[in-house]
Amino acid sequence: MTSETPDPNASEPSVTPASSRRLAFAEQEVRLVSALVLLIGIGLFLALPFVLSIGSVVFLPLVTAILLTILLSPLADRMARIGLPNVLASLGSLLAFLAVVLLALALVLQPALALFDTLPAITEQVGARFAELRDQFEWLAIINRELGELLGESGTREVVLATPTLLEQIAWSTPSVLIEVLITLLMTFFMIEARVRLRRHLLFDRSSFGSSVKAARVLREVQDRVAAYILTVGFINACVGVVVALGAWALGVEAPIMWGGLAAILNFVPYIGPIAMAALLGMFGIGTADTVFLGLVPVTAYIVLHTVEANVVTPSILGARFTMNPVMILLALSYFTWIWGVPGALLSVPILLTLTALFDHIGRPNLIGFVFGEPLFGSELFNRGLEEEAGPAG
Repeated sequence: MTSETPDPNASEPSVTPASSRRLAFAEQEVRLVSALVLLIGIGLFLALPFVLSIGSVVFLPLVTAILLTILLSPLADRMARIGLPNVLASLGSLLAFLAVVLLALALVLQPALALFDTLPAITEQVGARFAELRDQFEWLAIINRELGELLGESGTREVVLATPTLLEQIAWSTPSVLIEVLITLLMTFFMIEARVRLRRHLLFDRSSFGSSVKAARVLREVQDRVAAYILTVGFINACVGVVVALGAWALGVEAPIMWGGLAAILNFVPYIGPIAMAALLGMFGIGTADTVFLGLVPVTAYIVLHTVEANVVTPSILGARFTMNPVMILLALSYFTWIWGVPGALLSVPILLTLTALFDHIGRPNLIGFVFGEPLFGSELFNRGLEEEAGPAG
C-alpha cells in the first residue's frame, strides 16, 4: 500500500477571487465612510467653539449640570440607601456641594475685602520696585533709543480707546451670571433626581443584552472615573491650601487663610492656575516686603511646593488610571477657555476625562494609522468578514 503524503494546505480555507473582490470593495467602502466621518468630525471640532460660545447661556449650564450630576450622584445614592427619599437625597447632595463652595469662597473673599483698602499702597510700592529695576537697566533703553535714531524710526502715536470700568463690567455681568448659576443649580437638581430613571432607560431599553451590559459599563466607568478624579484632586488641592496657609502664616504674610484658599481653588486649573498663583504671590510679596529679595521668598516657597506636588504627590496618588497626555490637557484647557473663559478652564479637565472614558469603551480613532492606510476604528469588521467568507469555503 502506498501512503499518501498529507497536503499541509488542505485544511486551510480557500478564498475565491470573487470573495477577494468583495472584501476589497467592502474595505474601500468602509475607508470612504471613515474618511467622511473624519471630515465631519474635524468640521464639528472647528465649528463647535462658535456654536458653544454664542449659545453659552444654554450650553455652559447644561455641561456644568451634567458634570455636577456625575459628581454628586454617588453621594445621592448613599443618602438614598440610608432611607432618605430620592428628592431629599438629591437636594441634600446639592446642598452639601453648595456648602463646600460657599465655605471656600468665604475663606478667600472675606480676607480679600479686608485687604482691599491696602491695595493702592501695595500697587504704589510695586511700581516703585519696578521703577528701581528700570533705572538699573536704563542703559538698555539708551541703546534701544540710539538704535532707533540710527535706523531712522519715527515716533509712534498711541491711540487709547475708552473702555468700561471694572465696576461697570461687574454691574453689567452680575444679572446674567446669577441667572446662569440658578439655571445650572435647577438643572443639576432635576438631573440628580432623575438619575434612577435614566439608568433604567439606558440599561433596559436596549435591543440586546450585550448593549445593556456595554451601556452599564460605560455609565459606571464615566461616573466612577470623573467622580474619583474630582474628589481626589479636591483632596490634594485642599492639602495644598492648608500647607500654603501655614507657610504664609510662618513667613508673616497677611491673610494666610486667603492665600491658602486661593491656592486650593487655582490649583484646579492645570498649569495656568499655579502660574497665576505665583504671579499674585510675587506681586503681593514685592509690594509689602522691605526688599525685593524678601518679597520673592513666599513665591519661591510656593513654586517649590507646587513642583513637589505636581511631580511627586499627585502622580503617586492618582496613578496610571488618571494619567493624561499633557498636550491633550493643554489643548482642552485652551479650547474650552477660548469658548467659555474661566468656567471653561475649570471644566476642561473633567470634560476631557469624560470624553476619554467614553472613547475607551466606544473605541478611539486611529488617526495616524488611517493616514497610512489602516482602518480608522480597528479591523474587527474585516476580520469578521474574512471569517464569514472563509466559513462557507471551508
